[in-house]
Amino acid sequence: MTEAILLVGGRGTRLRPLTVHTPKPMVPAAGVPFLTHQLARAKAAGVEHIVLATSYLAEVFEPYFGDGSALGLRLEYVTEEEPLGTGGAIRNVASRLHSGPDDPVLIFNGDILTGLDIRALVRTHAATGADVSLHLTKVTDPRAYGLVPTDGTGRVTAFLEKPQTPEEIVTDQINAGAYVFRRSVIDTIPPGRPVSVERETFPGLLAAGAHLQGMVDSTYWLDLGTPAAFVRGSADLVLGRAPSPAVPGRCGDRLVLPTASVAMDAKLTGGTVVGDGAFVGEGARIFGSTVLAGAVVEPGAVITDSLIGARSRIGRRSVLTGTVVGDGAVVGADNELRDGVRVWCDARIPAGAVRFSSDQ
Repeated sequence: MTEAILLVGGRGTRLRPLTVHTPKPMVPAAGVPFLTHQLARAKAAGVEHIVLATSYLAEVFEPYFGDGSALGLRLEYVTEEEPLGTGGAIRNVASRLHSGPDDPVLIFNGDILTGLDIRALVRTHAATGADVSLHLTKVTDPRAYGLVPTDGTGRVTAFLEKPQTPEEIVTDQINAGAYVFRRSVIDTIPPGRPVSVERETFPGLLAAGAHLQGMVDSTYWLDLGTPAAFVRGSADLVLGRAPSPAVPGRCGDRLVLPTASVAMDAKLTGGTVVGDGAFVGEGARIFGSTVLAGAVVEPGAVITDSLIGARSRIGRRSVLTGTVVGDGAVVGADNELRDGVRVWCDARIPAGAVRFSSDQ
């Protein structure tokens, strides 16, 4: 296997305001755009040529990654004029592939952080003679996911919608967002219209008698679709819980990029990242959070499990927990923002304007 398709066209609506100006795969995780980690892991697995299926804010990818030579890859970019869904996006880039009809092509979603053994998935695909092989992972609560049961040999037997009752939970296996397709199968996807591989392509192949193989790999897996998950994924990369050869520095309790400035008595723990040009003032305490490029955290601020957008400012003594602050926003001094709060890009919150506790 030398080729892959990376699906990076989603609008990232669940991540807003992080994705107002930045497509989801380009939001920094552990100091670099999240997409960098996926490209590096594909390269480590032997992939040489990757086609990026882009749509939303497509113009930002190529200026950053270029032809991929800096990563030891050959990258190409194909932009959808209208969103085509996962299957439609795969079909839309098929003309850029060089593989023969029976060759394997790796396909993966642009918002999944995983420790998947990519080579093992390809070996499983080859050994079983499958038309499509799917990475499956086990989850403790499968109600939010479509279920993928398999037989004793790992062959997929059905694709089931999100279960509504306990009786419908027939397996804890879900589609984990990475696949190996036989090249010829990609050409069977209808061109020029939206297609979902999950709801149309895979069930259709199964009904037609195709061989779909599941490989359960229960290493690290996280869907980065929500702000809380994205913050957690970045911290896990820094802590070394999630594997990536692209983390720019040693794994540990914190990652401070070279041009950042952090006061000597500031405390950074839990996989916190401080981006280029960012400033963290005296006595600030930051746990498990990401401070993006050019942001300012003023003295005495306390930030936990939060993401602070580029060029934003957090005022003195403000306390943020489970909060997302958009690019360029200002949170004045002595505010208290708690779980789920999203401060939009360029918004201004005056000093002492928001609290969840009394002023005592």
